[in-house]
Amino acid sequence: MNKIGQLLVLFLKLGVTAFGGPAAHIAMMEDEVVTRRRWLTREQFLDLLGATNLIPGPNSTEMAIHIGFVRARIAGLVVAGLSFILPAALLTLGCAWVYDRFQTVPQAEALLYGIKPAVIAVILSAVWRLGKTAAKGPFLIGIGFLVMLLVLLGVNEIIALLGGGIVGILWQFGSRLGKGKMLLGFAWLPSSNLALAVTSAPSSSVTLSSLGLFFLKIGCVLFGSGYVLVAFLQGGLVEQYQWLTQQQLLDAIAIGQFTPGPVLTTATFIGYVLAGPAGALVATLGIFGPSFLFVLTTNPLIPRLRQSAVAGAFLDAVNASAIGLMAAVTVELALHTLIDWGAGVIALISAVVLFRYKINSAWLVLGGAGIGWLLKTVM
Repeated sequence: MNKIGQLLVLFLKLGVTAFGGPAAHIAMMEDEVVTRRRWLTREQFLDLLGATNLIPGPNSTEMAIHIGFVRARIAGLVVAGLSFILPAALLTLGCAWVYDRFQTVPQAEALLYGIKPAVIAVILSAVWRLGKTAAKGPFLIGIGFLVMLLVLLGVNEIIALLGGGIVGILWQFGSRLGKGKMLLGFAWLPSSNLALAVTSAPSSSVTLSSLGLFFLKIGCVLFGSGYVLVAFLQGGLVEQYQWLTQQQLLDAIAIGQFTPGPVLTTATFIGYVLAGPAGALVATLGIFGPSFLFVLTTNPLIPRLRQSAVAGAFLDAVNASAIGLMAAVTVELALHTLIDWGAGVIALISAVVLFRYKINSAWLVLGGAGIGWLLKTVM
């Protein structure tokens, strides 16, 4: 089997079996391409992983694209990326079709009643796990808390995220001049004002172009875990444009957790709910398309990027900001979800099981669905 065929088989398999989020996906890739197939050395794999953290986009998907490029250049890049994304996108599309037709059926509502609190626990776990990695010092912890507060107060998510990165760069330079605190204050002022300027009035109509541009924008600026997507969806589709209800967003997140592969296939589900099959295609292309271009552009520059102090400072601050975004959206979703004792119990049980036993998030979502069904239909 040639290199293209090998990439096709491997990443189709991973696309079907890779549950558990980006960290789990990357661990599976490392086992396959370093330990089992020896396509890369461990050092090369770590170089690629470092590069994915310096560019926007979903980390595990970009790792697949990087590996494909190293293995078989541009053809490998396309095959590996599409093979990893396609199974999850098709499964999500099927779930969206079922949801669109049966979401009002009592049994479906009962399942979703239990899934939503479990999703809260999954996101909380990701905030805790990724936050421990991102919290490299008091300064970065402070950035994360500040971003969380600003988002809860209504500041635009993208501005908050990029503003955090800019603060990191300014602090890097300011530390050398002894003026880091002054630069920190000046950096957030224009960011907050700009956030107010870019906020637009709600839109009642959804077009393919507006839907595609929304997800393209996210694909171009999404740093950190795919769970940060939730913050952008909350601020954009629920609060700003009002295209989705809070309940529909939680349902979309649940489907993204329940299916294997990239979490960002949540966009496929939302695209279908808002604009049918064409909407699913446009949303999927919009959110994943930039990753292919970013990898193609940056792969040859990896050695330089890893040695850049400025890039490192920006990355650290953006990652801390991403954790702040995730924490803010966890608070907002919890306020809309934990509205009775049953939902609270499901969330608590899910959190305890997830933190204590570290089970796959797909099983947790399935368990939440079962408990929700029992509470709504049997008890």
